[in-house]
Amino acid sequence: MKLGRKKEETAAKAVKLPDRFDTVTVTTAKGEKFPARVLERVQDRLRIAILVPLKSPSASELKGMVLEYPGARGRTRLRGAFSIDDPSEPDVLCVEGPHEVEVLQEREYVRIKSARPVLVYAGGDRLQMRSYTVDLSGGGFLLAGPDTLKVGEEVKFQLTIEPGSAPLAGKGKIVRTDQKGRRAVAFDGISDFDRRRLVRFIFECQRTERRRGLMDEG
Repeated sequence: MKLGRKKEETAAKAVKLPDRFDTVTVTTAKGEKFPARVLERVQDRLRIAILVPLKSPSASELKGMVLEYPGARGRTRLRGAFSIDDPSEPDVLCVEGPHEVEVLQEREYVRIKSARPVLVYAGGDRLQMRSYTVDLSGGGFLLAGPDTLKVGEEVKFQLTIEPGSAPLAGKGKIVRTDQKGRRAVAFDGISDFDRRRLVRFIFECQRTERRRGLMDEG
């Protein structure tokens, strides 16, 4: 028993838990999925709010729940001890001792070549750097620079995809550098709304390129 608990504690420390205000998904044992948001993260304890009306779950339903969220390695699934934080608020749940069950390798996002301005914050927001993207996808982007960013470093960014529109804001991690010294940033925290905006922008760029191709052939 003690060995099992120790393994769970080790796993909880190893996994990158979602941050406060991150959007996550709660999946029940029946396969029902509910959008949720992290209200609080304290060590190995999460407090989350279901974003849709939900009747008070039973003990068996709480036991079979799984927390899912996107990460740099894929879609991460966590188990833990789910409980209701306050009986008067059945849509607010606590997750004690969350530990990784598996990482689902999702199909790679479509990637396009696109130079878009991006503002990068590093070093705990102490450093502000202006750069531009080399390519874009729904899961991250390739950054032209600067070369001071290290692999594994966490950054915040503001990415402008269209002039006059609000920038996409989020958090990411430098996951690799290419032969030209450019940095690949994998999204570690971006709202569903901003991700949809980015995917829609990529789709429109693809459609424009196809039109140009057809015109050239004509």
